[in-house]
Amino acid sequence: MSGHFLNISAWERKQQFEFFLGYELPYFNICADVDVSETLAWCRANSASFSRATWFCVQRAINAIEPFRYRLRDDRVYVFDRISLRTTIANEDGSFRFGAFPYGESFAEFNRLADASLAAPPSAELGSQEEDDAVIHGSTLPWIHFKSISHPRKLSEQDCVPKISIGKFQESAGRILMPIAVDVHHALMDGLHVSRFFEHMSTDLAQPASVLRESA
Repeated sequence: MSGHFLNISAWERKQQFEFFLGYELPYFNICADVDVSETLAWCRANSASFSRATWFCVQRAINAIEPFRYRLRDDRVYVFDRISLRTTIANEDGSFRFGAFPYGESFAEFNRLADASLAAPPSAELGSQEEDDAVIHGSTLPWIHFKSISHPRKLSEQDCVPKISIGKFQESAGRILMPIAVDVHHALMDGLHVSRFFEHMSTDLAQPASVLRESA
């Protein structure tokens, strides 16, 4: 995908970038609940996939917040114009594989592209797409309303792809809440940027009739 290199010398985070770049474990993780009441109700009323709707909102958030599109190239930072998703997909035998969710401007397009991608024969190798970092790595744990989560990481300065996990939703005080965990490289972003991700998600999830205006 197209993009450009960031001008690090003019970057307001230059000092933080250089500070955290040398860490062996420069990652941080934030987990919080989001209110999915309106989106869940909309999906049920429109026979749409709630999981797809949630990942579409994730796609919108990570592309709207620029640091989620930053990737390390040695000691430089490449900025993708847009990125897509690669998430875990459950196999019938209880194992999993990775499935690509290509970028789609609308929910309808997102669904069409995801259907076409997932219909293709799966690769036999889990790591066969690791060279592509114009993505975020996603996973869904629909069995547990988690409060925290950790992820395996390669001990490499270039391992910087954000990881986003979605858990089981549950009712609380009359609302439906769902945990989302965001794991990112601290050289590329701060807690402020992850907070903006959650703000974007909350805004989109509260207005599904607008965000998901084209039915799947």
